[in-house]
Amino acid sequence: MPPSSNRTTPKTTNLHPIYTVTNIQNKVRILDWTTVTYSSWVKLFKLHARGYKVLNHIDGTPPPNSADATYETWAEIDAIVLQWIYGTLSNDLLVRVLASDATTYDAWTKIHDIFLNNKGSRAAALEHEFTNLTLTACSSMDEYCQKIKGLAEQLTDVDNPVNEKRMVLQLVRSLPADFDMVASFINQSSPSWDMM
Repeated sequence: MPPSSNRTTPKTTNLHPIYTVTNIQNKVRILDWTTVTYSSWVKLFKLHARGYKVLNHIDGTPPPNSADATYETWAEIDAIVLQWIYGTLSNDLLVRVLASDATTYDAWTKIHDIFLNNKGSRAAALEHEFTNLTLTACSSMDEYCQKIKGLAEQLTDVDNPVNEKRMVLQLVRSLPADFDMVASFINQSSPSWDMM
């Protein structure tokens, strides 16, 4: 018996990958000025934006014209990506970025400006903190190393990169006398930061 011509093939709709994300905070950590640096947050956010096919919402690609048939879908996706941004900001940053009728790109550039405006004074403050950081100011060696790495990343964000050798020297320079033998070994072997 031939197949019935009355049967219709169900329509398949292509669901945009963004609709599969249930909690962006499981993927991108909260940008809070200290624990998560701006550069780390940007790297994670861009990675997920690329993976979920929404990089065009943060890279300056112009939106479709409002008369375009794709505009409503674009606007809906943009609102979701904007929610991702708002959901990954600390409360004090959220207050500074939150705006009515903002697009994702508006929020993205505002965050960029918050972190990278006044580079000179920010770099000076970070440099002071970096050079004056000591192990005794931290609760553990692990915390000390994390703070050095975090400050180095923040300095890189403001166009004052800190190379690995300088990070190792900073670590060794402010170790207490109890660590003289270890410091001497580190100075002689010049290990990379990842070997520390």
